[in-house]
Amino acid sequence: LFTLQIYRVFKKMSKNAKLTLYLGKRDFVDHIDSVDPVDGAVLIDPEYLKDRKVYVTMTCAFRYGRDDLDVMGLTFRKDIYFDAYQVYPPLPENKRELTCLQTKLIHKLGENCYPFFFKIPTNLPCSVTLQPGQDDIGKSCGVDFEVKGFCAENLEEKIHKRNSVCLIIRKVQFAPEESKVKPKVETTRQFLMSDKPLNLQVSLEKELFYHEEPIKITVHINNTTNKVVKKIKLWVEQITEVVLYQLDKYAKVVSSEETDDTVAVNSTFTKVYSLTPILESNRQKRGLALDGKLKHQDTNLASSTIPALLYTATV
Repeated sequence: LFTLQIYRVFKKMSKNAKLTLYLGKRDFVDHIDSVDPVDGAVLIDPEYLKDRKVYVTMTCAFRYGRDDLDVMGLTFRKDIYFDAYQVYPPLPENKRELTCLQTKLIHKLGENCYPFFFKIPTNLPCSVTLQPGQDDIGKSCGVDFEVKGFCAENLEEKIHKRNSVCLIIRKVQFAPEESKVKPKVETTRQFLMSDKPLNLQVSLEKELFYHEEPIKITVHINNTTNKVVKKIKLWVEQITEVVLYQLDKYAKVVSSEETDDTVAVNSTFTKVYSLTPILESNRQKRGLALDGKLKHQDTNLASSTIPALLYTATV
């Protein structure tokens, strides 16, 4: 009886082919109390290095302006987190037990393959991309993570593209186990020249929804006023808070419906509506938050995170 283990490996080589970066995956899951570690390996050419060292760095950065706006050496980019790992020559304090992936890579690639390891702090944001406008060029705004390998005499030395290699990775969150809680909110509205109020109650069948899943919204109205309710409008908002460079909070409607349903005087009304927020219907909205994406891959509306991103259904 034999057990076959297959490892999927992401590989990228520097332009001069002297440095090759290997990662076992590019999505690293945030489990709230911990994040999947980043483990990989670098294949180097010792003869090319001479007296230089090899480093691997991991950076979490927030870009809040387009590439074409970068002037006079000032960039609209801020590094949120930076960590560096000296791969070659290896440092005694970096010695640790190899992961299964690193063991396989070193066995296959030989003695010039060196491991590296990073821990992603739990307080870092998940990968998010802000949807660019039609006229925007260059890299999209948002939060991204990158792992970069390069050779240099020290970390402060200018990095040249020909002897460096970079891979974009993502920090993602998966939905937790479904909760049995059914969200419900109730409000009362008093109108001028009416002694009695209008009571509005909105509830959802559950609090967790996946991408492209319809959101069923139950609306119950008790109209004890002397006015007729002539229209009912519902919408789902994406609320984004950017607190890095300033406290910036904005909301964008990602799905809406307006009906001609009426509620007569001194009567009640109950109906279930359905809204489905999808990216396809919102591709023209500049600044909409999307899940961070890798090159040549499509994405979705950004998943809710705590506390940066949340969605609300409004009636």
